[in-house]
Amino acid sequence: MNLPKPPLKGKLFIVAILAFIVVFLGFTFLFLKNKKERNSFPMANEQGIVNLPTRETSFWLPMRLEIPKINVDAVVDYVGLASDGAMDVPEGPSDVAWFDLGPRPGEKGSSVIDGHSGWKDGTQAVFDNLYKLQKGDKIYVKDVKGTTASFVIREIRTYDPQADASSVFGSTDGNAHLNLITCTGTWDKITQSHSERLVVFADEETK
Repeated sequence: MNLPKPPLKGKLFIVAILAFIVVFLGFTFLFLKNKKERNSFPMANEQGIVNLPTRETSFWLPMRLEIPKINVDAVVDYVGLASDGAMDVPEGPSDVAWFDLGPRPGEKGSSVIDGHSGWKDGTQAVFDNLYKLQKGDKIYVKDVKGTTASFVIREIRTYDPQADASSVFGSTDGNAHLNLITCTGTWDKITQSHSERLVVFADEETK
């Protein structure tokens, strides 16, 4: 049976409705994605330029982060800069994220990995116990080839979210460092963010 074809105006109306739905869903997705709390700091200067360290290419991509002291064994995601100029974060509470515009763990410079803490609804997050670490504790990063880079914690500090992050993302001493970032402090319901950032500074372990 041949069904009657809808008039042209009806077709245009249907196309317009479908286009509106696609645009609406797209804006909704972007809004929800940008609602994630940032663990790190704005990295762009007033001119919108981000100064990033150069990278060597002899190291493999990181795969897992292990911190025996606080029972962390997490998959490493790769992130860059978010739309607000800060280092992006992993999607969920159980993984960590390596800033892939900077050095890889084990390369000269400061490699940076962030992760969530204080996740909503009381769900356990990977860096909930990061504050329990102390100077001298060990951190391990395994790469995709099975090689492990070992780091020793040197210092733990808290920062205001808008603080100068140059000491977190850069170093000039020619050594390899690993810095871990998460949120800490009080939760602000209005800004949907914590009041401070906790940063763990670690140095590559010398043999």
